[in-house]
Amino acid sequence: MIKKLIIIIAVAVTVSSCGIYKKYERPAEMVTDSLFGARYQTADTSSIADLEWKELFTDPFLQDLIDSALVRNTDLKTAQLRVEQALTGLKISRLDYLPSVNFAPEGAVGGFNNFSDLNTGAGWTYTVPVAVGWDIDLFGKKTNAKRQAQASAAMAQDYEQAAQTGLIAGVAVQYYTLLMLDEQLRIAESTCEKFAESVRVLRAMMEAGMANDIAVSQMEGAWYQVETAVEDIRKSVNELENSLNITLCQTPRHIKRGVLADASFPEKLQTGLPASILSRRPDVRAAENNLAAAYYAVNAARADLYPSISLSGVAGWTNNLGGTVMDPAGMILNAAASLFQPIFNAGAMRGKVKIARADQKVAELTFQQTVLTAGAEVNDALTKYQTALSKEKWRTMQVESLSNALVKTEKMMQYTSTTYLEVLTAQQSLLQAETAQAQDTYEKISAVIELYRALGGGQQ
Repeated sequence: MIKKLIIIIAVAVTVSSCGIYKKYERPAEMVTDSLFGARYQTADTSSIADLEWKELFTDPFLQDLIDSALVRNTDLKTAQLRVEQALTGLKISRLDYLPSVNFAPEGAVGGFNNFSDLNTGAGWTYTVPVAVGWDIDLFGKKTNAKRQAQASAAMAQDYEQAAQTGLIAGVAVQYYTLLMLDEQLRIAESTCEKFAESVRVLRAMMEAGMANDIAVSQMEGAWYQVETAVEDIRKSVNELENSLNITLCQTPRHIKRGVLADASFPEKLQTGLPASILSRRPDVRAAENNLAAAYYAVNAARADLYPSISLSGVAGWTNNLGGTVMDPAGMILNAAASLFQPIFNAGAMRGKVKIARADQKVAELTFQQTVLTAGAEVNDALTKYQTALSKEKWRTMQVESLSNALVKTEKMMQYTSTTYLEVLTAQQSLLQAETAQAQDTYEKISAVIELYRALGGGQQ
């Protein structure tokens, strides 16, 4: 018996040296240098992702909306339930290390002749056993199963964090889109007033013989076109409010909000080191935890190729041990050990190992792709922000120039030979420029939000 035990221990040591007990390590070929692109290479470790979301989104109306979403949103609640499920699975895997204990008392009566009196000829027997079974984790099956469960639980927590980050960014994007639409609506309504005034002036000029009805009709047509655009913007505002209300899990209602001009964000956006994205971004962490789970799944499949050792025993009391035990009842005691070695199904188990290794390779490729995608998203957000800053300067000058042109053209139409077409062109050009300016401001804000999310921000 001792000799067999020594052989088993020697085999266990050999197996452990083959890597079954080895913990997951990140692939050595994972490179993060220049992940954001050479243009945005930095040695500064500070990052806007280190900020809590309330430090970045300072608008009090937006903060109230995000707080409400974090409490009510059903997608986030679903992710939280997934975390609870994963943590429960982890607890179950830890309990596998403990022996199983079963209590199964039995009683029987027999050998009586008189059905009316069971105490006359009846023979009562009883057994009160407690059975104990314990599978020894000599070859790492349970250890790898537990580590796999740990990686799955961590992955579920990462998905919860990703859901929270996406929710915060989504609410912020919808909120600032509403502010942009409000600004465009204000511009369109102001333009309608200008067109109405131009129509009034042209009608007065027509009565004075200085203009004809064609000029009035052309200006009226441009005015009505802008009025239809106002209605379209109002419809878009209503639809976006409803979309945000759905995110907040509430019935359709007006969303309280500020104005686009009051939006404030840091002028200089810090990204931090590219390698930090591996620990900050929840989807990247989830991809790596998925790879770790696949790694432990391979180890667990390999462990199935080796013997399983089980210890079992039964202890208890009985009065059915024969004539040598009369009273009190006798004690039963039994112990056994078993070793199971797969032989005929070893081929199928090797096939499972190959499948598990293929899943591990897929998980590794997915992890690498997720990291590259994260770097590209940071690059896109930075480029979008830099572009918005550059356009902001030129757009401001364009609006100023067109505003001056409109004022001068309107005066010239009243006192010189300048035609209504020049006024119409000036008004339409100014409307387009002011609308684009509001869009540019929104693009700059949305770039900040995208960068914050891309860097893994959004934590409370």
